Amino acid sequence: MASSYHIDQIDQKILSFLVKNARMPFLEIARECGVSGAAIHQRVKRLEANGVITGSRLLVKPQALGLNVCAFVSISLSESTKYPEVIANLKRIPEIVECHFITGKYAILAKLYCLDNDHLMEVLLNTIQKIPYIQSTDTMISLDEPIERQVWVKDFQNTSYSGRQ
Repeated sequence: MASSYHIDQIDQKILSFLVKNARMPFLEIARECGVSGAAIHQRVKRLEANGVITGSRLLVKPQALGLNVCAFVSISLSESTKYPEVIANLKRIPEIVECHFITGKYAILAKLYCLDNDHLMEVLLNTIQKIPYIQSTDTMISLDEPIERQVWVKDFQNTSYSGRQ
């Protein structure tokens, strides 16, 4: 499990390179880390086996596909025990790209992409709000995404956290 695996400085460097560019050649990472290409390959395999790295993917800008509306939908449930059933239904909606179980007034926060506001309204009224046990929704439309990045890798001086461990 990822939480019990100790990540050393070389692992942190490897992760920082791969988070920035998952296609970066292992030999280039090896040069930057001062170790062999085989060592990088072994370490990446170990990071995968221990659940630290869970995969890699190609990222596509939603706007390139005509998905010009990004929205966040907060969802309250009429019965909290029906959470798994509601999630199973939300998984069937292709416009939803993220879903979080959250604290506070709402139980679920979903991120979705739509072609336009009409498409968003259609998904809200005729899909999401018709799912059993969804009591209400609150929708926020994103006007801009000035920060878009993967999780930062604890390594360097590039964090705002001053406490070092």
